[in-house]
Amino acid sequence: MTAWLRGLSAFPLTPLRDGGVDQAALEGIVDLLAEAAVDSIGVLGSTGAYTYLTREQRRRVVEIAARRSGDLPVLAGIGHCATDEVLALAEDAQRAGADAVLLAPVTYHGLTDDEVVGLYEDVARELSVPLVVYDNPSTTHVHLSLEAYARITALPQVAAVKIPPVPADPAEARERVAAVRAVVPERVRIGVSGDGVGATGLLAGCDLWFSALAGALPGPLLAISRAARAGRAQEALEHSARLQGLWDLFAECGGSVRVVAEVSRQLGLVREPVLPRPLRPLAHAQQERVAQVLAALER
Repeated sequence: MTAWLRGLSAFPLTPLRDGGVDQAALEGIVDLLAEAAVDSIGVLGSTGAYTYLTREQRRRVVEIAARRSGDLPVLAGIGHCATDEVLALAEDAQRAGADAVLLAPVTYHGLTDDEVVGLYEDVARELSVPLVVYDNPSTTHVHLSLEAYARITALPQVAAVKIPPVPADPAEARERVAAVRAVVPERVRIGVSGDGVGATGLLAGCDLWFSALAGALPGPLLAISRAARAGRAQEALEHSARLQGLWDLFAECGGSVRVVAEVSRQLGLVREPVLPRPLRPLAHAQQERVAQVLAALER
């Protein structure tokens, strides 16, 4: 049931237009990803700006992606502060055709391990599709312990864990992945996030890479993923180094969403405005840096 949870999962932004989802732009992005043959599509992740969207907009995104993706599996984010809302979003995603759901413990108040585990228990018992745990402390400010990993992944509905970025040092990355693997069941896949260390995470033993940039630029990211998964470490790292200018911008901007929006704009995948307010586009100098990276990839 979860054999597709491997390789490269591409997470596009959510294109908006006139207060709603830009259907034509989203269809075009999904078509691009399907043609590139990424391993799965992840909508409504951090780059998909799910916390800024209404329930109806989120349902519409999943509906469009699932209809357009063909045989390509679709993973849908369902994060929300309130458990009742998470359950409603999970139901919407399943009805709209999602093959799995992705849940981060979104919160305003700090959560204890028991509260986080309880959230996943409440959601898991209502699901008919696999659940991917999204550990993203840089945005949720919830830090999942290894004990919490063990308790959450014991739930039979949990199919994978999306872990935070691994250290850039290969030895430290292997140690981090091994620590997670030691506490989760063998059936549970481990996926790395953080595009700049995606190659390192795969080489360290992660099963899949949840990539934001792949949602706009699948070809170069597939080259990294395929080389890393085949054990061609130097090749994977060299491919990743060609995108260093974008990885640097990710760090400067505190995440991927603005950078991926600009990449998508420059590639003609979306029309302006792209981001939900109050988010703003990159400054002109940063836009020029994106253009330089894209131009170098064409050479």
